[in-house]
Amino acid sequence: MARAASYDRDAALEAAMTLFWRKGYHATSLKDLEAALKMKPGSIYAAFDSKENLYLLALERYFQRSRDAFRTALARAESPLGALAAHLRAYADLPPEDAARQACMLTRTLVDTRATDPAIAQATQAYLDEMAAEFTRAFQAARDRGEIAPDSDPARLARRFQAYVTALRVELHRGAPDRVIRDLAEDMAREIEALRV
Repeated sequence: MARAASYDRDAALEAAMTLFWRKGYHATSLKDLEAALKMKPGSIYAAFDSKENLYLLALERYFQRSRDAFRTALARAESPLGALAAHLRAYADLPPEDAARQACMLTRTLVDTRATDPAIAQATQAYLDEMAAEFTRAFQAARDRGEIAPDSDPARLARRFQAYVTALRVELHRGAPDRVIRDLAEDMAREIEALRV
């Protein structure tokens, strides 16, 4: 009979995701992981094989949470274009303790690992592409509903939208004043709304 794991895998992955998101892959030490996961080094490696694999699992968790939150907001919205604009405005309303007030974990990971850890960088690029595809589908839905011009290019609009999200997250990470974030998010949201025909 297999021995039951003596740790809570979900809690461990959540703790790893939070730590890696805050510190990055390279700056996170084994000691940091021990403290955050409340596990000994041998137990960490037995459960997750390697630091790299643990990071990849944490990154997947981050991506799935981000994608699911976007899909949920889009499904609840009356208008795809309205949902996209609201997504941008929502960054200005994040409470000070919200982890999303820092740079996107995917963006940070790509910068941190592109030249040093190809497997992590490749996974990150794939997740960023998948998020761009989510945004593309939202713009396609807006076009299908006649909210934006029929000759609009959803993929091109999605790339711009993803750049807006990245810029907002970087400004939040830099600690820009709330007024600056609010103005920036509002300007971006209005640009999205201006696509309405």
